[in-house]
Amino acid sequence: MRHKIQKLLDEQVNPSVASHGGKIEVVDYVNHVLSIRMTGGCQGCSSSQATLKNGVEQAVFNAFPKVREVVDVTEHELGENPFYMH
Repeated sequence: MRHKIQKLLDEQVNPSVASHGGKIEVVDYVNHVLSIRMTGGCQGCSSSQATLKNGVEQAVFNAFPKVREVVDVTEHELGENPFYMH
């Protein structure tokens, strides 16, 4: 399932965040909970939670109804070059 979800992210979400220098990666999928990490311009970006709610969650929940939750495990405070600063 992880590979299918990553393929979805690569095709539907990552092209948009790539224009901001970011990428979203699947970290794990256990007990219907998907863990993701935001890298590049997404790490520490003030719009990262909007991307999570309006981009990642919508795409994943629509394509994979068994996913109950998406958890962002990114350490945003360590972002070196966020696209939008806080």
